[in-house]
Amino acid sequence: MKQHLRRRGFVLGSVGSAAGIWYGLGRSWGFQPQPTSFTAAQALKAVVSGKKIPVILDTDIGDDIDDTWALCLLLKSPELDLRLVVGDEYNALYRAKLIAKLLQTAGRTDIPVGIGLRPEDHGGRQAAWVNDYDLASYPGKIHENGVQAIIDTIRQSDEPITLICIGPVPNIAEALKQAPDIAQKSRFVGMHGSIYKGYGGSEQISAEYNVKLVPDALQAVFQAPWEITLTPLDTCGLVQLRGDKFRRVFECQNPLIRALMQNYQLWREAQEKRLLPPPTESSTLFDTVAVYLAYAESLTEIEEVSCIVTDDGFTRIDPAGRPVRAAVHWKDLGAFEDHLVQRLTG
Repeated sequence: MKQHLRRRGFVLGSVGSAAGIWYGLGRSWGFQPQPTSFTAAQALKAVVSGKKIPVILDTDIGDDIDDTWALCLLLKSPELDLRLVVGDEYNALYRAKLIAKLLQTAGRTDIPVGIGLRPEDHGGRQAAWVNDYDLASYPGKIHENGVQAIIDTIRQSDEPITLICIGPVPNIAEALKQAPDIAQKSRFVGMHGSIYKGYGGSEQISAEYNVKLVPDALQAVFQAPWEITLTPLDTCGLVQLRGDKFRRVFECQNPLIRALMQNYQLWREAQEKRLLPPPTESSTLFDTVAVYLAYAESLTEIEEVSCIVTDDGFTRIDPAGRPVRAAVHWKDLGAFEDHLVQRLTG
């Protein structure tokens, strides 16, 4: 999420007309999706009772480094039962290699990897870490059709699934197009949008990257009958580790966190196109908040807002829009940063 503060750059394209047609018809008919019976309240209650929450991670890992931080947090969160990780927003082979090597480093090859739409391998700012990695060597399951893997994982689960989505969501739009029924057995937790604040805490809302890149896809998500919980820029855009908090992560000797720091350094150097000294602070860790919201909400203020996804990538409040649960304020940002550090280094 950069430009220094901005998430990844510029708009590349659209998921296609199907999601947009679905969304447009829904609005013209006055359709208001009825949320599924699976809610955040039920998921959080399960955590209190000691049960794990089954989750799928849909990620555009390999562009901004925050997706890598988020995957590491997820793997270190005992409340979550990670069933599948799928790379989204195209360049799917590159993303799958990053996912697989990180899972292998963590000793979690029991977790399947899905190859998302457009299985290309153009590399990215973390490519140096996986240039010599053979995806076929991953000891676990590789799903060549990541969209079908999402559908099958939800349909075959005995429990509802929480979809944690931390990138543009063309995979999810396509899964909903092929299997609308999956919304009845899942809930959506995403890092998307800008409700009251923009990048860097700006008083002017922003066309947030994950929305702006493929607006049609999030429009389709908004039309599905599931509960939606978002961390918009209002909260996730303020998370950054500095000082002792960052040092504790940087010096952690856990193999997965060492891999995280290696990727962070490579990501920084790829941006600058030169060797850099070791970092002293993190970049903005937008996506970690979405992982947190999958199992806890106590450090944030959740507000139900009715909003629409515009064709130019804004999530605008609109009385006729879709009700979503949005983490619009921090109750204690410092406590979240402490929690993140403890999880990663513990």
